[in-house]
This record gives sequence, C-alpha cells and structure tokens, in this order.
Amino acid sequence: MINWIPLTDASQIDSIRQASFQRPQLIFKHSTRCSISHMAKSRLERVGAPEGIDFHYLDLLAYRSLSDQVAHDFHVYHESPQVILLQQGEVVFDESHNAISMDDITEQAGLPTNTNP
Repeated sequence: MINWIPLTDASQIDSIRQASFQRPQLIFKHSTRCSISHMAKSRLERVGAPEGIDFHYLDLLAYRSLSDQVAHDFHVYHESPQVILLQQGEVVFDESHNAISMDDITEQAGLPTNTNP
C-alpha cells in the first residue's frame, strides 16, 4: 500500500527538498482525466511502496500552477503522468507514462528491488 502525501501547496516543495536529505522523496504528478496516468498509478499501488521512500501525490489538474513550479524548481520537463525522485536535494530520476515502474524507482533510490515474479 502507498501512503500518498497530498502535494497541495507551494511551501511543501522546499520541505520535500529538505526531507530528501534524510530519505528519498518521490513526487507523482497525476492527471485525473488521463487513462495512462490512472494505469501508472494503479501499477504503483499494486506493487506497494518500499520502505524508505516518501510518496507525494500531485493532482496536476487541481494544482496546475504547483505542477509548473515543481517542473521549474527541479529543472525537469513537465509530463503526465510523471515520477520525480529526489535525494540530497536533487532530482536523481524522473520518468513518465508507461515507463513508470516501482522497480526502477526503488533501484534509483538505492533500495533493494522486489524480486518476486
């Protein structure tokens, strides 16, 4: 199960960056009107969250300006759906659409990947 932390306010961006010095932080930019975005979210939720990563959920339709700020502040091209993984205050991985996978996220975070088939 993923304990999504809603990302709804610009002040959270700096808090997420600061928290990334303690443990990896992931931002999932989700479009509630996009079937690919729903599929990517469902795929992540089926696997569940690994220990050691905080998962932030950004509804980019409800918070478009916040989504734009995330792209600007972290120097990533805006896509949807998109995952952005932060460690030590920097983006270490970002991926979008059908390429989003929990195994890639955990590997990029330096955590053991799920070895179950």
